[in-house]
Amino acid sequence: MMMRTGILVFVAAASLQAQVTFDRVLNAAREPHNWLSYSGTLDNQRFSPLTQITPANAKNLQLQWVWQARSLEKFEATALVVDGVLYTVQAPNDVVALDAATGRVFWTYSHQPSPDARTCCGRVNRGLAILGDTLFMGTIDAHLLAIDAKSGTLIWDTVVASAAQRYSITLSPLVVKDKVMVGTAGGDMGIRGIVAAFDVKTGKEVWRFHTIPAPGEPGNETWSGDSWKTGGAGVWNAGAYDPETNLTFWGTGNPAPDWDGRSRLGDNLYSDSVVALDADTGKLKWHYQFTPHDELDYDSTQVPVLADITFRGQPRKVMLWANRNGLMYVLDRTTGEFLLGKPYVKVNWMDGFDHKGRPKRVPGKVPTPEGTLIQPHVHGATNWAPPSFSPRTGLFYVAHWENTGTIVTEGLSPRPVGVNTRQTTMGQVNLQQFFNNDDEAYGVVRAYDPNTLEPKWEYRMNDITWGGVLTTASDVLFSGGREGYFFALDARTGELLWKASVGGQVNAGPMSYSVGGRQYVTIAAGSALFAYALPEGQ
Repeated sequence: MMMRTGILVFVAAASLQAQVTFDRVLNAAREPHNWLSYSGTLDNQRFSPLTQITPANAKNLQLQWVWQARSLEKFEATALVVDGVLYTVQAPNDVVALDAATGRVFWTYSHQPSPDARTCCGRVNRGLAILGDTLFMGTIDAHLLAIDAKSGTLIWDTVVASAAQRYSITLSPLVVKDKVMVGTAGGDMGIRGIVAAFDVKTGKEVWRFHTIPAPGEPGNETWSGDSWKTGGAGVWNAGAYDPETNLTFWGTGNPAPDWDGRSRLGDNLYSDSVVALDADTGKLKWHYQFTPHDELDYDSTQVPVLADITFRGQPRKVMLWANRNGLMYVLDRTTGEFLLGKPYVKVNWMDGFDHKGRPKRVPGKVPTPEGTLIQPHVHGATNWAPPSFSPRTGLFYVAHWENTGTIVTEGLSPRPVGVNTRQTTMGQVNLQQFFNNDDEAYGVVRAYDPNTLEPKWEYRMNDITWGGVLTTASDVLFSGGREGYFFALDARTGELLWKASVGGQVNAGPMSYSVGGRQYVTIAAGSALFAYALPEGQ
């Protein structure tokens, strides 16, 4: 053990790890004892091959350890686990290495963001990426850091964009081959969104893609005047990677200004879209826009989930997407072709799709001087919380809200309806009183058939949820919500198997790993990280 600038560095334990090659990250499903990226695998299925915890024994889960962050910011991160060492973040930008079996702290690295750092919705960080012996973290002042995974020391620090111009990074980076990729948040503050790739060894920029095209580039004509310069379209949630096509996929945020589209006439590409970028060059290969000319602040920054399924009798390589706008989609991830779309909550702003998959707007369902009821709510049917796809059940699992809406008045911030305003704060740490009536908003975890997008079962909560979903190869599903419970469901039926009070709101996605042949499942809740396992010998 040695002291370095006030940080305790436990080198011995971390040095036992093997290097995390890109082949390991790409084939993470072969290492069920580890969790090597934000959603476990680069296809974002958030599916664990571990089977020790089953529907029969989940009721016996017990708390093994708790790590308390010193930060009282929102805890939306999913940890990584590499060969017995767990890596997580405490907001805004500290990295912590823990013993995955005991919760013992090995080291902490702290980044002090610039005073210029601004975020719209909290000083958050959703997690890390790893390659070799290096961890990567984006910061709220729009830096990308490389940190030695064994010692917690800084290797390089690259400025991605200007914090003074309201750029920030809140997502977990994406490692592909010899590059690490990040997107920039700040769309509500009038940035021009960026996805950029950097050399993992040096931190030097390899390519940069702007989510709003410049004059002369396809799509710029969808912005009136100079509105493209500050049009938003931030990227603030995890991307995905498909090795067969060498494409990376990124969801983009709302156009700016959020609520008043009169200064940015047109569809406003590539806001509220998924963009497919060549991993080597950053070139745009295809896009699909979920909400053209968004005046409802719906964003489309949900986590893209890649799956190989049989769709209408044919094998298809698809992307599954539960969008904040209340619609669920099946897209061909190779070409971007729209295959299927359907509301999964009450939606009144559109009433179908044209033959190209463009939503048909309902006349009058736009901001008006007197105010217009739009459904779903501004925070959406779902938001940042990661969903899951189980290749065993073939079902797509999403945690979301039901029965919500927003009164949108021209040029003004929206007023929520169908949900008590005290219930809509975005993923706070502490538990709050529950105010909703039976006819107001509530949270659900629901299973959907990707062939039809019809629900198969649901588990209803009393309060809303900002929590994500994990499924396992033993058909157990884990999730949580704003009520402060972490729970396990039967992934085939939705039956409640177990739940535990965690004393704070669940605002993150669960993950699972094993150490010494023992399966653990963790969740960030409140301002702490909780690890559960079965009793020894079970």
